[in-house]
Amino acid sequence: MEFDQEDSNRILKRILKVAAGIWIVAGVLFLIMIAINYKQLGNLVKVGTLVKTQYLETVTIDSMIEGSIKGIVQSLNDPYSAYLEPETYKQLQEQIRGSFGGLGVLVGMKENQLTVARIYKGTPAYRAGLQPGDIILKIDDRDVTGIDMDTALGLLRGQVGTGLVLTISRPGAAQAIKVPLTREEIVVPTVESIVLEDDIGYIIISQFTEQTPQELEENIVKLKKQKIKSVILDLRGNPGGELTSAVKIAGYFVPAGPVVYIDYRGGSQDEYMAQGNNLGLPLVVLINGQSASAAEILAGAIKDTSSGTIVGEKSYGKGVVQMVFNLGNGAGLKLTTARYLTPKKHDINKKGIGPDVEVKQPLEGPDLQLQKAVELIKGKKAAVAA
Repeated sequence: MEFDQEDSNRILKRILKVAAGIWIVAGVLFLIMIAINYKQLGNLVKVGTLVKTQYLETVTIDSMIEGSIKGIVQSLNDPYSAYLEPETYKQLQEQIRGSFGGLGVLVGMKENQLTVARIYKGTPAYRAGLQPGDIILKIDDRDVTGIDMDTALGLLRGQVGTGLVLTISRPGAAQAIKVPLTREEIVVPTVESIVLEDDIGYIIISQFTEQTPQELEENIVKLKKQKIKSVILDLRGNPGGELTSAVKIAGYFVPAGPVVYIDYRGGSQDEYMAQGNNLGLPLVVLINGQSASAAEILAGAIKDTSSGTIVGEKSYGKGVVQMVFNLGNGAGLKLTTARYLTPKKHDINKKGIGPDVEVKQPLEGPDLQLQKAVELIKGKKAAVAA
């Protein structure tokens, strides 16, 4: 194909315009890349120019910048760091506040599979018959094996009244099950409690949000009115949440002192302290392989201070801390910035917290872990009475 002079001038102007745009992208990354490798910086500009001028479809500068950001984060090979697109970032903020349009299901990662940890009564997930232990294979048509948690939550949540289809694998089922659901406004209760036999206060904390300390206080007031004499704290299936929320809650179960140390890259540390409002009651804590992050902070503090007995199975082992940065365009960046250490300076990342009393829980049948917790609590009370 031949071009006349007018066409050539027009193409030249277009190329110059594209090149200018590419240099803007390169300028954004220059300070980072200059310290690493001049040749790689040149390759970045070259690839950007080739994509912009030679690629079959039209590509915008904005999409190229966003792709570069995603690539930087993905290069960390960190499952907990993620670039959060505006809608995902908005949903993460809603999760922290504890109110959102969703399904009423609490999920976590188990052996690289998105797994249902808890179902809330009266929600779409409850009415559809989803069960703890269900493995989510697809959300609509998207395979979610190995997906990062924030992206998964972004797919599960959305505008109230919109629908989606989950494809799940259920232990004992011969084939995958498709479950259609419609999102509703969900206000997640993160703390529940009842009184068991022998005046045992049974407290379940399903996750840690801004609202959880207040919810716990309200439940404790209710339990105290019923004259409880001991506590079983259930953190099974709790995927974590807000660090400060877990620290405030630890104050009810451990003596005044350090709850967790945050250890940063440069060697500096932050110390988070319990305020000393300990209930002072015999305590057993339940954990399992889906107890993670902030739940492990709380369980680790209780174990290290000998404030209670840990029962169940080894926890997940997420001992790193993420900060969420607002990128200013509605998007966000969730980045691992530190590791946390228990009061005795134990690093549990990829190790988990081992129970004092190990009890395996079968998929079906009675709650053996809770039964053991009740047995131990009765023993503690008998020892105190003696």
